[in-house]
Amino acid sequence: MNQYLKFPEIRWADLDPNFHVRHSVYYDWAAYSRICFLEEHGLTPLVFAQHNFGPILFREECSFRKELHFSDTISIDLQLLKARTDFSRWSIRHTIYKNKETVAATITVDGAWIDTQKRKLAMPPAMVTEVFNAMPQTTDFEWINK
Repeated sequence: MNQYLKFPEIRWADLDPNFHVRHSVYYDWAAYSRICFLEEHGLTPLVFAQHNFGPILFREECSFRKELHFSDTISIDLQLLKARTDFSRWSIRHTIYKNKETVAATITVDGAWIDTQKRKLAMPPAMVTEVFNAMPQTTDFEWINK
């Protein structure tokens, strides 16, 4: 897969008192994009529950570049930035575009998988490998072995 895009709409409730998108909405859009990708590739909430695992974030960071306003159209590009070869740890970059070409923000998350019964980090089931191999990769993608 070369690209994965989502196109959420800006809602009135997404605006701050200055009439541009609140900072926390950017993080919500990134989470929406990630979860949509996982679900569209078979890692649904039901699968997480059946196998007692789910994603967990260690870090979430946003670099804001351009303000977004109610009339703007937005798209979110999701790409795998780095990962362990077993996909037990990973980083995903989300680029939010304003009106198709202007980068409005870049959100990077570092995550792993948790056993939801033991409440401890865990190796993901084999199905995760297939899903993460299908994720578009950044041009500077790297395998990590930590």
